[in-house]
Amino acid sequence: MKTTKTLRELLKRDDILIGAGAYDALSAKIIEQAGIKVIASTGFGISASHLGKPDAELYTMTENLNVVKNMVLAVNIPIIADMDTGYGNAINVIRTIKEFERAGCAGGIIEDQLAPKRCPACVDAFSIIPLEEGVGKIKAAVDAREDPDFLIIARTDAKGKEAVDRANAYIEAGADVIFFISKAFPSFQELKKHSKDVKAPLCLIVMEGITYPSWLRDDWKVEDLKSIGVKILIYPLVPLFAAVQAMKEVLSEIPNNLTLKGLKLPKRIDHLEFLELIGFPEINRLQEKYMPSQEIVFGKVSS
Repeated sequence: MKTTKTLRELLKRDDILIGAGAYDALSAKIIEQAGIKVIASTGFGISASHLGKPDAELYTMTENLNVVKNMVLAVNIPIIADMDTGYGNAINVIRTIKEFERAGCAGGIIEDQLAPKRCPACVDAFSIIPLEEGVGKIKAAVDAREDPDFLIIARTDAKGKEAVDRANAYIEAGADVIFFISKAFPSFQELKKHSKDVKAPLCLIVMEGITYPSWLRDDWKVEDLKSIGVKILIYPLVPLFAAVQAMKEVLSEIPNNLTLKGLKLPKRIDHLEFLELIGFPEINRLQEKYMPSQEIVFGKVSS
């Protein structure tokens, strides 16, 4: 089954679909191995891991696409692509949708910030485009997709009632799911009051490291989210922050523990388990099948 169809089928289930953020092919494989059913590429993580830069749309569409292509090739579960603002106007959005769909993504998120965007989890000052322009981008995205199951998620960074008005305009333009940022609503009750007027499923993200008050960070129940129509809940930065903290800890310990025997924390994956994760056994099998004349320097050919 195509991953676009798989994602649509997952959204038909009663449970909220949980996704995690991948920033490269390896993190995508680990998410899949953990049993999570959907991956969301994270522009924040891609910018940090590949450029060492903040999430300010500093990378190009093709740089983002190249990372996501490798994710798609590495896993079998659906990937929802973070496509930022679509990298320009509605005409740019057309190419963006076509490229990410052809890459094998199951869906994508288009936001209504002024390009180049600024991450609302990191800054307070950002601008959104006029509603008419936002609607045009969503219409262009819907018309550009070749597979009708490719999921168009429209993100609005507006606040309160304006966020709801924009959401419904994007739904009328053809968006399948609406993505609100937690800054838009100061409390769950405020979101609940407004969400009843939204005519499509909702996508929310749970953010770590934010400095502004957010009820979505820790004060909520799954039943509450289901009651207001949330169908997708994404943890975009948990894998990235966990990996970075682990690397910081172990690298700070190396100067004082030069032998691996003394380097106990943080706990690290076993070497053979890692080889299994990234597919070395299959590579070995293929080498023995197609390259039988290679000289065996160490060990022996497996049976």
